[in-house]
Amino acid sequence: MHRVPQADLNMTNKGKIALVTGAGSGVGRAVALALQSAGYSVTLAGRRAEELEKTAALAADSGGQMLAVPTDVGDPDAVKALFAAAHRTFGRLDVLFNNAGIGAPGIPMEDLSFAQWNAVVSVNLTGVFLCAQEAIRMMKSQDPHGGRIINNGSISAHVPRPNSAPYTATKHAITGLTKSISLDGRDFDIACGQIDIGNAATEMTARMSIGAAQADGSMKVEPRMDVRHVADAVLYMANLPLDANVEFITVMATKMPFIGRG
Repeated sequence: MHRVPQADLNMTNKGKIALVTGAGSGVGRAVALALQSAGYSVTLAGRRAEELEKTAALAADSGGQMLAVPTDVGDPDAVKALFAAAHRTFGRLDVLFNNAGIGAPGIPMEDLSFAQWNAVVSVNLTGVFLCAQEAIRMMKSQDPHGGRIINNGSISAHVPRPNSAPYTATKHAITGLTKSISLDGRDFDIACGQIDIGNAATEMTARMSIGAAQADGSMKVEPRMDVRHVADAVLYMANLPLDANVEFITVMATKMPFIGRG
């Protein structure tokens, strides 16, 4: 595969603006740094200000600017403030990576509290909707109009793990939201796609190296992959011209038990 030199990527993406949620760790941090090093200026959103600052501190000297904005994506007012700050600083938005997500305890569904269910829905689904809503408003009104929204689905957008009803339900819902945004944004040059990730090596998946619950009730160690492969895939999606789109892509550890799961 032909690789564009980093210097050329920086020039191509100079002036482009991205916003990444959940940017204080894991996939969000890796994607934010990949975009920044490729020339994008990036607004970093997440609940923990200190972790956002750590991400910003890792920025490449030759890349774009970083703006850290602590945000609870489930709070409509906080999301409005996030996008207002991004607009004040950068003036437009070319790419939104909707990545923020949380899970619930792996317990039987009947034992989950409403608060546990609602917390997952608030971040994983409502947060994606709120951020997409603000991004669409910006992308429709800016000149030239248009942009790209990339949603982090998950392998759980296809099949569940045991005792994962809140997480799985929200990730299935993200697929429907991705399709709706893709359709509704079509006339305004707003492209929308989804990346479904399986076992990227982050803090969230550290337990996979010890053992993860399987559908047959057993615990098995699951292979993981370098999170950089996820960042590369998102960067590829982000760099497409707006007349081309990756609607859905799955990036996973080759030997993880996804095919055949359930």
